[in-house]
Amino acid sequence: MIYFSLATLAHVFLLALAAIFGGGFIAFALLYITLFTAALDRFVPHVLPQLPEGAEFPTGARLSVLMGLIHFGLLGLAVATISQEAQTALGQLGLFFAFALFFGQVSHPNAHELIHRSARGPRRLGRAVYASLLMGHHASAHVLLHHVYVASRDDPSSAPKGTGFYRFFLMAWARGFFEGYRRESARLKQAAKPPYAHPYLTDALIGLGMIVSSALLAGLAGVITYIALALYAQIQIVLADYVQHYGLRRKRLNDGKLEPVSSAHSWNSPHWFSAALMFNAPRHSDHHMHPQRPYPLLQLTPSKMPMLPHSLPVMAVIALYPPLYRKVMARALARLQPG
Repeated sequence: MIYFSLATLAHVFLLALAAIFGGGFIAFALLYITLFTAALDRFVPHVLPQLPEGAEFPTGARLSVLMGLIHFGLLGLAVATISQEAQTALGQLGLFFAFALFFGQVSHPNAHELIHRSARGPRRLGRAVYASLLMGHHASAHVLLHHVYVASRDDPSSAPKGTGFYRFFLMAWARGFFEGYRRESARLKQAAKPPYAHPYLTDALIGLGMIVSSALLAGLAGVITYIALALYAQIQIVLADYVQHYGLRRKRLNDGKLEPVSSAHSWNSPHWFSAALMFNAPRHSDHHMHPQRPYPLLQLTPSKMPMLPHSLPVMAVIALYPPLYRKVMARALARLQPG
């Protein structure tokens, strides 16, 4: 747990210093989650330990809940500081990207971990994190659609080979929202619960609460800052799904059903520091095969799993330029053995 704790909490500490003191601390916070992370991944050869099946890590659950709670404090701090008129344009820009990258690359994988937990409290906290980024529906679409139909055309979050990210973002966001709504509505009806119990209503109330809070903190500038941070985080959330499943497809069996999910249906990465920062999100195949497995226990078998050419954050940056991404991934797909 030392890797996960240090990697995540160090960034929280740097963001707090950047917001309070500004100046060079803004640069440190931004460099930490970009060049520093990329350099450690590339130049420090290390792989997070493979932990034995059945091992228990209560500290892992506590860290995840802690980071879920910290997210809301950092979101308010980001809105308040970025919106300040006393802040220089360069300082505002640096703070924006430092915080936005945290929300997309740390808060998101942590919220993803929380919504997969069996206890109701952590699940609600994870959904609230997504709702605070105006994407609460992701908690529904991820569990009810993505894990059921992953690596197939029925999954909004699995990109076919050749699809550029920007087109994928619009389709995945819209399909995830509406299909997730239909699934949640059906569950509500089946359970004979009243309409006000719909999770989408809770999402809307949280989002509205965040907008009102941003207005109280910093007026119109606060609302604009908050919406911009949420949109940037949403792009990173969809980028993660895009990169981790691009071009991979499950076979349709004779009975019309999809073949069982295997290690071949997700892209993975062995890079240790970004894995620690992102709660082992790059060990994605094992997560899909064992959705309830806590993040410290996720396994990585490079010889049996599709491996990305670069670390997950680097691949997400490349995906922002679709022609280059298609070229890089065409070679990666060609290297995969049949089956």
